[in-house]
Amino acid sequence: MKKIFIINGSQNFAHSGGKFNETVTNWTIEYLKSKNYEIKTTDIKQEIDLDEEVEKFVWADVVVYHTPVWWFQLPNLFKKYIDDVFTAGHNKGIYKSDGRTRTNPDINYGTGGLLHGRKYMLTTSWNAPAAAFTFPREFFEETSVDDGVMFGFHKMNKFVGMEKLNGFHFHDVEKGATSKNISIFKYEYINHLEQIFKTL
Repeated sequence: MKKIFIINGSQNFAHSGGKFNETVTNWTIEYLKSKNYEIKTTDIKQEIDLDEEVEKFVWADVVVYHTPVWWFQLPNLFKKYIDDVFTAGHNKGIYKSDGRTRTNPDINYGTGGLLHGRKYMLTTSWNAPAAAFTFPREFFEETSVDDGVMFGFHKMNKFVGMEKLNGFHFHDVEKGATSKNISIFKYEYINHLEQIFKTL
């Protein structure tokens, strides 16, 4: 049985109540439970114990991250969660070093992770429409979410040894969150989960 750790990285801030990512998190839980996966979860808005969170990363075969994107970054509470948990995981199963040695400090940076054999999947939600990433002369200059705004996030996970699974990005959520579009989001996302998890 695969062990899945699901993280809801949303928070309440300004006009955002975190409801969409809570919904997506619930879709993920429902789907994976229906396939009899063993699941652990974290909602970063709740009080956490750092050692318990480290243990969840070490326990998991797959980590699923759910996050909105605010000002082209992770929300501040989710970033703090990662900073705190990964740092607490030093020599406790997440990473041991940056991978270099003192005898040759120019090579092997980023190879000191301890989470080898684990995989992760990222979902993000955006006010920006998908076309903003793909159309010529639009805002993101034809650079994808994964190669642009989330590049550092993926390198972070590679640093600790995890392998990236194809993620899923929800676009035009703020202005386009009609009941019809939410149904489409769910249908497309569940299909994505089926494609990803049947290969594991």
